[in-house]
Amino acid sequence: MKAGVIGLGAMGSGMAKNLARAGMLASIWNRTRQVAEDWAKELGVDAAADPAEVARACDVIITCVSRDEDVLEMMEALAPGLAEGKVVVDTSTVSVDTVNKAAEVVAAKGARLLDAPVSGGKEGAHNATMVMMVGGEREAFDRALPVLEAISKSQTYMGESGKGQATKAVNQIMAAGINQAVTEALAFGQTMGLDMDKVVDVVGGGAAGNWFVNHRGKTMTKGVYEPGFKLALHHKDLSICRQMLDKLDVALPVVEMTLKHYERLMEEGHGDEDISALYRAKRELFETGNKKSL
Repeated sequence: MKAGVIGLGAMGSGMAKNLARAGMLASIWNRTRQVAEDWAKELGVDAAADPAEVARACDVIITCVSRDEDVLEMMEALAPGLAEGKVVVDTSTVSVDTVNKAAEVVAAKGARLLDAPVSGGKEGAHNATMVMMVGGEREAFDRALPVLEAISKSQTYMGESGKGQATKAVNQIMAAGINQAVTEALAFGQTMGLDMDKVVDVVGGGAAGNWFVNHRGKTMTKGVYEPGFKLALHHKDLSICRQMLDKLDVALPVVEMTLKHYERLMEEGHGDEDISALYRAKRELFETGNKKSL
């Protein structure tokens, strides 16, 4: 089975490396041509002239871009190279409405689209330890499964088109809550004069332990926010969650609070830092003595 990757950023490049390791990677494309050529040289594959060329060369085409409009643009660009039997796997985090529009473009060429957002960050993409939540036709999922297995540790079929993105929304809301809790608690611990490396080891091994505190706790308390998942991208994802919630006439406190905090941090120039940069705002609470959490 031949696979291709469109979008060679922090996540897409990791997926491409794992597909190359599995002997499946046939073609890649990136908006910045030099990026594609550099990766093509390293991975021993062709850098396609355009997305349609990737589609022609591959059975399964993975797209990994940032925004809803980028996804729709890529589907239109892929379309001339799509045909019956091909599967497009979009790993971006976008709205369900965008998934439905993209699926129509792909289906018009006889191909099928899977909405397959991922969780696990840059580390997960490069180590093939991501979790995938997939929506679309079951037959297309089964056909693409060998490719999905090469880039992730688990692949769960969630149901019809859009169900993958709905599941990712659950994940992103939960991630916001975890970020809020971990950054607040660790900021409190640091203010209490504790050895924060020891704190992270202790709580990380107990009932309050989680991936975020174990992988980001020791760096955030040292003021290091190298991006695994950029704050601005989580803000974008939570904005999509808010749109979904608006249709239900519901506002979730953790979503509203996190969006507000992220917006302030982005205004201060921290949008390209890891989401653990929320720690900056929590430390400020203790430094200013402000009793308001919002």
